[in-house]
Amino acid sequence: MRIISVVGARPNFVKLAPVAHALAKRPGVEHLIVHTGQHYDALMSDSFFRELDIPAPSVNLEVGSASHAKQTAAVMERFEGTCVELKPDWVLVYGDVNSTVAAALVAVKLGIKVAHVEAGLRSYDRTMPEEHNRIVTDHLADLLLTPSRDAIATLKGEGVPEGRIQFVGNVMIDTLIRLRGRARGAAAKLGLPEQGFVLVTLHRPGNVDDPATLGVICDGLAGLAKDRPVVFPVHPRTRARLAETKGLGNVRLVDPVPYLEMLSLTESAALVVTDSGGVQEETTFLGVPCLTVRPNTERPITVKEGTNRLIEPGEIVEASTLALELSGSPGLRPGSGKARSAPAIERWDGRAGERIAEVLCDGKRFT
Repeated sequence: MRIISVVGARPNFVKLAPVAHALAKRPGVEHLIVHTGQHYDALMSDSFFRELDIPAPSVNLEVGSASHAKQTAAVMERFEGTCVELKPDWVLVYGDVNSTVAAALVAVKLGIKVAHVEAGLRSYDRTMPEEHNRIVTDHLADLLLTPSRDAIATLKGEGVPEGRIQFVGNVMIDTLIRLRGRARGAAAKLGLPEQGFVLVTLHRPGNVDDPATLGVICDGLAGLAKDRPVVFPVHPRTRARLAETKGLGNVRLVDPVPYLEMLSLTESAALVVTDSGGVQEETTFLGVPCLTVRPNTERPITVKEGTNRLIEPGEIVEASTLALELSGSPGLRPGSGKARSAPAIERWDGRAGERIAEVLCDGKRFT
């Protein structure tokens, strides 16, 4: 059996790692990695392969940055030749980036079976490019590998046959569990006390591309930083937008950090302010209070079962103050936080990658 995994952006690598490790243990299975090059900065891509112990890609399509249409078209054009040459039995696609939907379209038109890892997530916000990618990929794929039961309900509601759906669990949590013990010391390295700072990650176009919205967010973060340390690893496209604003006061801007450092900062933070889907899941598993600056989320389980709360851009200071009070760290004194407890979410247990291998290689069903 020959299986190709297609990845292109930072979150994909975290999801790929447990699948790659599980398939590597399978005799008679050849697992090849195709990197589309959607994220091409070494800090955003190459370091992830090293930290996550992922084999080097067999193919790099090197599509780079472009508009959604051009990037999707470039992946399709270049990936088609790879499929024709390698003739895989399965193409695995991950998450909801342009590489995901592009690879799925190519494979299905060539008659190659497609499996979608992290299927069934919906924000119900059609202004998000990721939502288009999720919907199209799920309705193309032969096999839908879901992270949670609400995703199953969503797919069934859209008319997807039950036989195409497999409840394997959350592969991102697999990686977190495996590497958590190695993710230590990032806060101390930056001079930040344990549970004594707020961590910020923002990159969604709805937040950073509109000057008015970004101005409101900057005002909120600057207000937050008057009374407490706030550290913000800045995504490249976000940094470009921030340069056009009036400033962030005492907010500490740092370059993007590799996966292990980011995991360490997340676990050490008293509070996380984000618009990232993956960070919502990681904070939920770790029991870290999280405020998501978005009107919706494709991961509602993090709100229902976890520590996540959706907020508007103008609510950052008020919501952060409340979240810190509830967590026992209103003044962010080192060690002032309560012992954290995290919800036990079904099949967020570190075995999702193994289940995916069992589905593909053994024909096993997980319902």
